[in-house]
Parts: sequence; C-alpha cells; structure tokens
Amino acid sequence: MSAHETASLLQLCRIMRPDDANIVGNVHGGNILKMIEEAGCIVGTRHCNAQNGDRCMAALVRVEKTEFLFPMFIGEVAHVTAEITYASQHSLEVQVKVTAENILTGAKKLTNKAALWYVPCSLKNVNKVMKVPPIKYADQEQEEQGRKRYEAQKLERMETKARTEEVVPPPSNPEDPPKEQYTVGYSQSTLIHLVGPSDCTLHHYVHGGVTMKLMDEVAGIVAARHCNTNIVTASVDAINFHRKINKGCVVTVTGRLTFVSNKSMEIEVLVDASSLVEPDKYRAVSAFFSFISLDKDNKPLPVPPLKIEGEDEQRRFDEGNARYILNKAKRLAAKERQQ
Repeated sequence: MSAHETASLLQLCRIMRPDDANIVGNVHGGNILKMIEEAGCIVGTRHCNAQNGDRCMAALVRVEKTEFLFPMFIGEVAHVTAEITYASQHSLEVQVKVTAENILTGAKKLTNKAALWYVPCSLKNVNKVMKVPPIKYADQEQEEQGRKRYEAQKLERMETKARTEEVVPPPSNPEDPPKEQYTVGYSQSTLIHLVGPSDCTLHHYVHGGVTMKLMDEVAGIVAARHCNTNIVTASVDAINFHRKINKGCVVTVTGRLTFVSNKSMEIEVLVDASSLVEPDKYRAVSAFFSFISLDKDNKPLPVPPLKIEGEDEQRRFDEGNARYILNKAKRLAAKERQQ
C-alpha cells in the first residue's frame, strides 16, 4: 500500500468538557462542527503531502448537509473518523462520522455524519491550488458515484455564491422602537469578530471550523430569541466557503429566520469579511441551519409561527419551505432503504 493510500483515513477522540457545552449541558453544535472540520483538514493535508513537491494545506470550500442525529453530553467521548472518499484533480471529498461513547456504560451512538470538500493550497503561495494524489477505490461504481457528487457540489457552490450576494440589513438600534415578536427582525442577530492568530491556519486565514462555530452560535441566538426555550442544532444544509478570510479581518456573522415549520426553524447565516484598513467588504461564507425547540426533558416543542413582512421575506419563506419538503423526502427515502 502506498503512502498516500495510508494517509486517507484518520481517527480522533476527545472527552467532552463543560466548556464544550451550551448553557443546558448539551455539547455545542458549533464545537462538533469544529471537530469535524479539524479531522477533515488533517486527513486531507496528510494525503496531499504524501507526494513530492510544494508542501500544502487542505482548505475547506464546502460542507454538505450535516445531520445532528443525537445530542452529545459532557463526560462522553467523541470519536471522530474521517476518510477520503473521492479525489478529483484539484479537490477531495472527506466523509466524517462522529460517535459518542459513554465511558461508564460503554454505550455508543452515532451522533453526526458529514461530507466536506477541500482544495490543497501551496504554503508558498496560498492562491496556488496543488494537484491531489489519486486514491484507491473499491470498484468503478464507487469512483463514478464520487464523480457525480463532485460535479453536483461544484455546480451548487457556483449557484449559491450568485444567490447570496445580497446585503443583509443591520439589526435595529437599541433606540429604535422594538420589533414585534415572532418577526424576522425581532430575532435577527449579528456577531462581530476580529480574526486573531489563534483563529488561523498556517496560511494566516481562518480555520473553517472556527467560522462554523461562530455561525452556529449566531443561529442558536436567533432560534432562542424566536422560541424563548432551550434549542439545539438539528442539521446544517451545505456550508459554502466563497472566499478566504485573512488574519486581521473583521467578520460580521448575521443570522435571520427564513422558514418555520411546526417543529423546526431554518436560519440563514451569512458571513461577511472586511479589512480594518481597506474598504473592501465581501461575502465569505453562507449556510442554512435548522434548529428544534426542546422542553426541560429534551422533548420537541412546537415552534411559534413566523410573521412574514414583505415580498422578500415571503420569497425566502417559500424557498425554505421547498428545502424543508425536499429534505423530509430524502430522510424518508433513506429510512426506507435501511429497513
């Protein structure tokens, strides 16, 4: 077996501490996303450096839909397994599974599954994308399925970038009249963060996992404001990384409700980046997060309906409803295949 084949699988584990959890004791969804991205980055970087030539670092460009199947709690051990499942000439797909282990009872449960896409960037020139070493497939069908996923995500990334360039209005000033409860404006939230060295890779741009953690935090605030209850991340639709965020930039993370069903909320999260010394401002990352509301026994609660104001909010609500119906159909189809 060659060196690049042995570098295509990674297993990590870490015990969950109190500082990994939210205010009610569940492990923060953003921390799980961060662990997933770190594992993907490690296995992707190892694989791409198992060849001669410039040293490189795997840069995250997209995360496919991520399901939060079960909550994880303080004291449990998170086992993260990352495997490279497809390699094109300049990008690779990493599939990641997270399992929670109760070390007192030995019980294990699959909590998360995700697929991530990376491109290898040269350490000498961050704008130079390196070639990816080939991987060994079990059969031709596996390779063909991977190629179809590659083409689909490439197209969707381009479509999403064009769709998310709109400017998000800032939240109301404290002096403004209060927004009516259950409206988009009432729960919309923004976080502003100065990118420091600890947030960054060897290339001096932000780790994808750091960005995802900030996005999950803002989405969680939006969901909590709308419901005024305990909320947890249920799933994350594709996260698209449109442009790199450099050290020293100011990132503005904005979350707003787009759709509400009886038991779930969809929240659009947009990340804009700007330099402290230059006027350039650009859309860096975009995604849709889904949250559910829970009672004190962690049982799902009905979600208050969303009050729509204006044509833009109605359009986003209708688009969110279409995504909800599509995702529900996919879950039912997957459940039937497992039976």
